[in-house]
Amino acid sequence: MIIGKVIGTVWSTKKDENLVGAKFLIVRELDLELKEKSNFVIAVDSVGAGEGEVVLVATGSSARQTNFTKNKPIDAVVMAIIDKLDKTE
Repeated sequence: MIIGKVIGTVWSTKKDENLVGAKFLIVRELDLELKEKSNFVIAVDSVGAGEGEVVLVATGSSARQTNFTKNKPIDAVVMAIIDKLDKTE
């Protein structure tokens, strides 16, 4: 899983019929201090996340395990909006 920040949206008027209704977000990866890294991913939003929010992204086959993404051609999904991050180190 990846911790990231939503930095934008991808608009697509033509897409696979299984993706109709999907909202695509641009998510920049964050480190544990919530500092931006250079990596980013385009992820389908399954929780109603918005720009500027810190989110948890699942990738690979795990991305197809939410109710919305099941059996769809998706490789990354925003599956949670992070309210707080506690670390012990």
